[in-house]
Amino acid sequence: MRGDRLPLDPSLAPAGSRNFRDAGGLPAAGWRADQTEQTLVPTHCCFCGVQCGMYLRVDRHGKVFGVEPRNHDINRMRLCPKGINAYQQVNHPDRLTAPLLRTSRDEPFREVGWEEALDHTAERIRRIQAEHGRDAFGMLGGASLFSEKTYLVGKFARVALRTRHVDYNGRLCMVSAAGANKLAFGIDRAANPFADILRTDCLLIAGSNVGECFPVMTQYVWGARDRGAKLIVVDPRETAIARTADVHVALRSGTDAVFFNAVLHVVVKEGLTDKAFLAERTTGWAEVRRTVEAYPPQRAAETCGIPAGQVVEVARMFATAPRAMAWHARGIEHHTQGVENCLTVINLCTATGNLGRPGAGYGTITGQGNGQGGREHGQKADLLPGGRSINDPAHRRQIAAIWGIDEDELPPAGTSMVEMVGQMGRGEIRGLIGVCNNPFVSLPNLRSVRAGYDALEFHAQLDFFLSETAADAHVVLPVTTWAEDEGVMANAEARVVKHNKAQEPPEGVRTDTWVLCELARRLGVGEKFAFEGSREVFDELRRASAGTVIDYYGITYERLEETGGIAWPCPGPDHPGTPRLFEDGRTYHPDGKVHLQVVEWHPPADPYDEQYPMTLTTGRTVAHFLSGNQTRRLGGLVEQTPRPWVEVHPSHGFRTGDPVRVTTRRGSTVLPALVTEAIRADHVFVPYHWPVPVAANELTVDALDPRSKIPEYKVCAVRIDPAEALDEVPAPPVPPGREAYPEAQVSRTDPLPPTAPQGRGTAERG
Repeated sequence: MRGDRLPLDPSLAPAGSRNFRDAGGLPAAGWRADQTEQTLVPTHCCFCGVQCGMYLRVDRHGKVFGVEPRNHDINRMRLCPKGINAYQQVNHPDRLTAPLLRTSRDEPFREVGWEEALDHTAERIRRIQAEHGRDAFGMLGGASLFSEKTYLVGKFARVALRTRHVDYNGRLCMVSAAGANKLAFGIDRAANPFADILRTDCLLIAGSNVGECFPVMTQYVWGARDRGAKLIVVDPRETAIARTADVHVALRSGTDAVFFNAVLHVVVKEGLTDKAFLAERTTGWAEVRRTVEAYPPQRAAETCGIPAGQVVEVARMFATAPRAMAWHARGIEHHTQGVENCLTVINLCTATGNLGRPGAGYGTITGQGNGQGGREHGQKADLLPGGRSINDPAHRRQIAAIWGIDEDELPPAGTSMVEMVGQMGRGEIRGLIGVCNNPFVSLPNLRSVRAGYDALEFHAQLDFFLSETAADAHVVLPVTTWAEDEGVMANAEARVVKHNKAQEPPEGVRTDTWVLCELARRLGVGEKFAFEGSREVFDELRRASAGTVIDYYGITYERLEETGGIAWPCPGPDHPGTPRLFEDGRTYHPDGKVHLQVVEWHPPADPYDEQYPMTLTTGRTVAHFLSGNQTRRLGGLVEQTPRPWVEVHPSHGFRTGDPVRVTTRRGSTVLPALVTEAIRADHVFVPYHWPVPVAANELTVDALDPRSKIPEYKVCAVRIDPAEALDEVPAPPVPPGREAYPEAQVSRTDPLPPTAPQGRGTAERG
């Protein structure tokens, strides 16, 4: 370029280069294709909330066979191990390719045609509802579905099933952050785009193992560090990103509210608040200020198990920065006071005036690919499309008119996913359809989960692999992967991005949209579900969201293809979207102010005693995702992380690889030790991607946040003991007549923890 510097900001790229770059028919980044007649289809990763851009490589037979990184604004040519391997699931030998049916769990599955499977499902729905009422049938969706499909899940439950019982697995992920955002700001989304991290002077990351859970997001952290930004990490474990921080606050899990209240105490005491901002743009400050007076640094030191001086250091570092940002994730959200934990972070950002500016703000890092979009348009128990409240008469009238039904036909709000499992066990819910979820791995206290599902008279599950949950169902309906359909997702920035179809699904496989529309027709409301595909659903979703805070009306597939993504709200076709909130000085409450909330700390739900003296916390590892139904089948990822382990401090006397029995009040499992100084001596950590008998969620407590109904995954009382032999890692379920894919089974019996070191002091593998 004649020595000219390339612009770092993709929006400043030379005219025409964006169209050339994203055309989709050219090799990515100038690399020459190694096969003739191949096509590169631009799309996005199916996994986490970063939503990295990628190209799927399609051969001349129309089959996906590889992946290339895409120079999209979000990831700029970077992909993590999961993104690199994601394409392998599309044509995987474990794929479900025909409906499976049995009338009793005592029988084996048999393959049947679609007509028989759908007729049987519809008949069981009608019978259960006729005998026990409409609310005796429930539905559970997923936050890895396209937004069009999450919209359909909510509409199908309310219009076809006419049940109040619908929820989704985002209940296990983002609802604490959503609740806090709505209380404080009147809107449920991150306030700033990722790009603002590059412009901050101080970055605080609380409860997020960014390096493993959101690896490509790390580039933004490094970019901020390169220009001199300070980094504060709050996490009981010294994660990869915590090792690089200016301050790592290794607090006791479950004490976050004490810590952040204490930080705000110091900010107030040292006169570091933004007084003008608080006076003009907030309510509730006087009450919050009085509350934090009772949280001096010494109280945090005693409760959180950290030096009191660290509280002062964090307060000064954050409050004196010209521009400061805070981002958090499940580490502070998976608690019985998850909403309140998030509110303490919001209080800190607001008190220091760090809202609504480039490089100054607040964000929540979405876990699932569509964790943001998945809760916006109606599959959540209490919400209708556009984030409307199902309890608001005006909102009910608006959606009833769009759906062509009477307002009285809309059921009231239902219960949360975890509560629904309890209702199954009590016989209040007798039938269930599950879409894109795997509760037999992902829900806490798995013994109670199995009891609830086993009590169901009928259970149908939609998936493209036979998950542990689907393997327990009466009917399994094979549906498409993300590469075999088109649709949108909203990433952690609330940027709506477009996924494109790369290949036709295998014979015998249908889209989730087709399945739900066919079931609706059999239930007598087919005219309300006359959708040919995702585009027609998206057009109705846009209309249903118009005029709400979560306004998609101005977003079209064509605009998304042209721009690479648009952040909502976007009320009209000429509106550019809203990457950064509150720039006009107003929130989305009617008074335009931040509604600060008082938070008093309370201890975790599972008490410590002599029998259970330590803390168990859980989380993800870089090679796997959620319940592992996809990633535990991919050889490269299984080789990288073949099995779960238990991280223990060297002070407990174990050596890496030793069998350790981990026991809570709900169950126990034997895992190999990973001895590391990167965890507190009073904590152990277990990743949660595997089923029983090595399931972390056989140990976790099913106590819920009273507001968000999120489970307390991140803290429960535990003990550890030496054991004789490790528990075996089971192979993922496969359809009848098939054997587990051998390439993904080679490493499963490896007795040692992962090949990659997990932290400072980790023993090397032999």
